[in-house]
This record gives sequence, C-alpha cells and structure tokens, in this order.
Amino acid sequence: MEDLEIIQGAISAVVYHNYENGYAVLRLQTTNDQTVTVVGTIPMPSVGERLMVTGKWSSHSSYGKQFEAEFLERLMPETAVQIMAYLSGRIIKGIGPKMAAKIVDRFGDMTLSVIEKEPERLAEVSGISPAKAKSIGEEFRLQVGMRHLMEFFALHQLPAELAVKVYKLYGESAIDMLYDDPYLLMEQELEAPFGAVDRFAIELGIAGNDPKRVCAGILFELRYNLNAGHAFLPETKLCAATAQLLSVDPETVQSSIERLIQTEQITKDHLAGIDIIYLPELYEAELYAKERLLAFSESHFPAPFRLERFVKQATSGNFQYSQQQEDAIRTAATTGLLLITGGPGTGKTTIINGILALFEKMGIKSLLAAPTGRAAKRLSEVTGEDASTIHRLLEATVDPHTGNLEFLRDEDNQLKSDAIIIDEMSMVDIQLLHALLRAIPKGTRLILVGDPDQLPPVGPGFPFSDMLRSNALPAVHLTEIFRQAQQSLIVTNAHKVNKGIMPELRNVKNDFFFLNARSEDAVAQTIVGLCATRLPQNMGIPADQIQVLSPTKKGTAGTVNLNKILQDALNPATAEKKERKFGEYTFREGDRVMQIRNNYDIMWKKSDGSMIGAGVFNGDVGIITEIDPSMEQVTVLYDDKIVDYDYTQLNELEPAYAMTVHKSQGSEYRAVVIAAWNGSQYLLNRSVLYTAITRARELLIIVGREETIAIMTQNEKPGRRYTGLKLRLQGKDS
Repeated sequence: MEDLEIIQGAISAVVYHNYENGYAVLRLQTTNDQTVTVVGTIPMPSVGERLMVTGKWSSHSSYGKQFEAEFLERLMPETAVQIMAYLSGRIIKGIGPKMAAKIVDRFGDMTLSVIEKEPERLAEVSGISPAKAKSIGEEFRLQVGMRHLMEFFALHQLPAELAVKVYKLYGESAIDMLYDDPYLLMEQELEAPFGAVDRFAIELGIAGNDPKRVCAGILFELRYNLNAGHAFLPETKLCAATAQLLSVDPETVQSSIERLIQTEQITKDHLAGIDIIYLPELYEAELYAKERLLAFSESHFPAPFRLERFVKQATSGNFQYSQQQEDAIRTAATTGLLLITGGPGTGKTTIINGILALFEKMGIKSLLAAPTGRAAKRLSEVTGEDASTIHRLLEATVDPHTGNLEFLRDEDNQLKSDAIIIDEMSMVDIQLLHALLRAIPKGTRLILVGDPDQLPPVGPGFPFSDMLRSNALPAVHLTEIFRQAQQSLIVTNAHKVNKGIMPELRNVKNDFFFLNARSEDAVAQTIVGLCATRLPQNMGIPADQIQVLSPTKKGTAGTVNLNKILQDALNPATAEKKERKFGEYTFREGDRVMQIRNNYDIMWKKSDGSMIGAGVFNGDVGIITEIDPSMEQVTVLYDDKIVDYDYTQLNELEPAYAMTVHKSQGSEYRAVVIAAWNGSQYLLNRSVLYTAITRARELLIIVGREETIAIMTQNEKPGRRYTGLKLRLQGKDS
C-alpha cells in the first residue's frame, strides 16, 4: 500500500466545491511556500483557512499532479495576516475584505477569539452595530459547528447537506446525540436517506434487531409511502415491508408496531375489514376532514327574497349559461358546501364567475385560493378578483425552533369571510385540506372546484376524488362541452383520452399536432427546434411562452437532459453571463427556473421596492437576473417579486425550460410541447397524458411515438392509494 503523507498550508483558492457532497478542488499554499492542488471531501472550504491534510499523490490526465485527501484537520488562522485572508474570503456573512481589514486592525491576533467569545466587542469597529456584532458572532459559531459536523458526516458517508439541518435542529450537541441514537437522523423534517442512516447506525454497533432500528424502519416505511400518496398502510403490508427492509422476522416488527402504538407514534384503526396503520397526524386529518365536510354539507342558508333576480343578473351577459350551470349557481346561494367538477371546456371557470357575481349581488364577501402560485395567478386572471395560494390564505410560516410548517390561521384565528372558493382541488392533499378546514368558521359557504381525472396530489390522500366518489356531499358534475370548446382539438382530445379513446393525431389544421420521432434523441432535438426556431418564427410564439413537459426526469427525453439542451439553445453561455454549478445543473443568468419546494420564510421584495414579504412556493417560475460570486448569491425575479438565494439554497431550484407533468399541474401555458417516449408504466398513464394536454391554452404539440400515446391512453390506473376519507364520509368507519 502506498504510504500516506501529510501536508499543511493555507487555502489560496477554491477551484471547485460541491456543497451537496462536500467534494472540493483546492489550491493549498504549503508551509514551504509551494502551491499544490488538493482534491477530496472537504466540506465548506474557505480561502485563508489552514489545513493539515493526510493523503497521497496522484496524477490526473487533464489536471496533472494532485494530492488526494483522505483525512484532514482544520487549523484556525493564527496570525493577523492569516486571519485577514480568512475573513476576506467572506466566510462570514456581512464581512468582506474592507470590513475584515477594519476588524483585524482593531483586534489583531485575537480577532477570532473576539468573534467567537466576545462578539459584542465588534461594535467597537465603525460600521458594525450591536445587532450586527451579535449576528456575526452567531454566524461564526454556526460555521465552525457545521464544519465539525460536516467532517463527522463525511467520515461516516452521510450526505453533507444533511449536516446543516441537523446542526440547526440539535446544535453543538448533535454528534453526542447521534452516538446515543443514530436514528434521530430519521426525524421527518431532516429528510435523511434511510439506507445511509442505517449503515451509520450499524457502524456504531446497533444490532440488527435493536428496537430503535426496527421502530425507525417502521416509521420510515410509513413516511416513505406518503410519497406514493398513501394516507395509511394495511398492518400486514407494513409488517412485511419492514421485515424485508431490515432483514428481520415479522414477529420482531409486530412487537415494535405495538411499542409505537403504545407510545402514540403511530395509530391503529379498522376499516373495510382490515387493520390499518396511520401516522397520527394523517389519522387526525382524515377524521377531522370527515366531520367538518359533513357539517358544512348539512348547513343551509335561507334563499334571499330576490334570489331569482340575482341569478338572472349574475348569468346575464355575453356568455350563455346552461341550465345545469344556472342550477349550480343557484345552489351556491343556499348550501354550506358545493363540489363542482368537470373536464376542460365544461365551464367550471364560468360557474365560478357566476357565483362571484351572485355573491356580490347578495352582499357576500368571498375569498379565492388555489394550491399553487401559478394556479392562483390564473384564477385571478379569469375572475378579475384577487386570489392567493392556500398557504398564503392560511398565513403559512415555519417555526424557527423546529423548522416545522405552521399556519397562523386555525380554530383560534379563523378566516373572516362569508364564502371560500378553492380552485384546482385535485391538487389538495389530506393534510392541506385539514389545515384549510380548521381555518374556516362555521356558517361560511365552501365551494370546491376541480377535475379529479387529473393527477392526484403530490402529498398523501386524494380527498377531492374521495369526496365525489362518496356521493355523500352536494356536487355538480359538468358534462356538456360548450360549442366554442368543441372547436378545439385540445379540448376534444383531452376528453377522448379521459375516456380511454386514442386522441386524433392526423388533423394538422387545428391547435393539436403530433410529430412522429423514430428515436429518443430525435424527440429531444425536435423539441429544441420547436422551442428555439419553429414556433417563435413560424407561429409568433416566443420561447418564454412555450412549456416543454415530459412524464419523466430520466433519459434523453426526460426533463434533466431536455433542460440542459434547451438551456444551450435558448440561453447559451457567454463571457458576460455569470454561472454557478450546483449538482447536475449549471445555473446561468437569464435562465428560466422553478422553485421545487415550499419555502415559507425566504424573503422577497417587490421589484419597485414597494413591499417586502416572505414565502416562495413549489411550482413558482422565474428568471435568474443576477449571479453574484462575491456574495455567493443568485437573484431570481418571480413576476414582480425579487428573491435572493444563497448558494446553499440552490437545491430549491431547477431549470424550468422543461418540467415534469406533475410539476405543471395547476398551470396553463400558451403553448405546450410534450415528449412522449418509453418509460415507467407508473408514469406512462392516462392521468399524466390528460393532465399534460389540459395545460395548453392555444397550442399543443406531442413529439414522440404513437405507441407511447396509445399506452398512456389505455393505462387507466397508475396505482392504488390507501385513503379512508371516502368510506368515512359514507359512515363505514364505525
């Protein structure tokens, strides 16, 4: 075995750093004044930082001689010169080269000791307020603590980005706590991969049948199945899945299930003749939703004296309402709950406008909301009224101590409105429905609008479908396609697909086109040509009004590859455009990007500076306006809101030239291009194709194989979801 060597020096440059796994390429100025290239897992490196690195030399075909780090020890800067170089690398937010010079000039070799132990003294330096001094001290302690934790994680092959969440949750005692119980990493808010945590635990000597391990495996299986949309699991399936996951016998799992029931970490119930297991919050959500929905449905309001006149006034105008629509609008005046459902072109939006007009005549105050920012924006556009996301309506926030999502609107602080109208209800999961119902006071009219044939929610349950299929709640099912909509192949083909009928692909004189491609590479290249030249030049549709959709992320026709080649075509690299690589993507100034998870505490400001607020939501799409390497910051413009992301937050963004059909739900685009190629049967299904088609407003083009479209049209059920709301609404849970 080749002998290991030790080199020591200060980092003079960070050539490359992957925040997600800690891998870095550094230039190290050694103690004998040589500059060497060091590579390896070195989390959060900073210029000026001193390292003692143990490793071995190697030769790279492109980059030459380099030192491969196997172990390292961080040595804090000691002299004023070293500290000055260290702080000038912007290791601490709020300290750049000029401020670093002022601080080091004042405190000299004692600078880092002052920052860590007496940060209030920093206020002795001009330009630093007491509040900023405190903030600098906290940031420095956080950085030091996180570095130690990241090194510990790297040693045990745990994801480096997980260390940040763990440190915020457990602080400086994190390592001691994890030695005591490594499965603390399975706390839900940490989103840690079970395999890595389990391997770490076994390294620490945890036995295969240790109750801590088995209980963690059970909870992991339940939470993992939330991602598949299940609200619960049958007890027998949970037991078998956990036994297989952990390679233990079912009896061991069963005893741990009983232990978790006794400690109220899981809940057991009996439904449809079988024993089922819930996470407690989901059990509570289903029971509460059942009770409140039935209570709303049993609530009735007396018809106003002039109801018929009001209905006539609400439905007068250029649009001819059908009798079914008029009846629905009339019903909304007197019932506490109304479900409205139908496919494209059946007039759901028209009914919403009619109900709003009626409520205005009756003096009823209404609030409008939808699950996503884009769906709320569209609702505002078609109604002319203000609409918000459900999360904003409920004033979502994040608990600064636990990091858990909270809603300021609940039973103790309910919404003040006579009526609540929610659009795109098919996207609402059981937990969000639970939060919504908690915030709506008794005596409010609740109107829920959606299309259950679209994709189910990303989260657990499918409450809108359960409500409709229960036949226990007042509902209007719109079936008539209006004459104007009948002229659109987008609308008629969507209804064909929904019925399992192959869409019309041969018509080339309408708004729906099919382009056959003989290979997956041809699919990708055709899509690039459509977005970059053919549609902008031949049909006058700008590239920023075209949305590419794919059922999958993987493969040449998946969103990851499509985003890369569309970026090259629509926003190519130039000397003037700054970039930042993160994970599998390179973010570039001018890129279209999408927020991929709800972030309730990230700050934004209006582009005109008129307002400051918080919250960016899953599915919001914007443009990167600036990348600032010195501040390690990416600025994104969402409509008229400006958001600054730290480099560490770039895992919340993805390029949005192409997106999965799931991510597009609730949105509408002027033109949609769909990639249709081979893939998983779970993704190539009728709901995905139907949802993709209904995203297009003026033009839809499918590029790919006719066989794939046929497979998707015939594949009716992507997979069963275990949900109990339907049976509970029917009274079959007693």
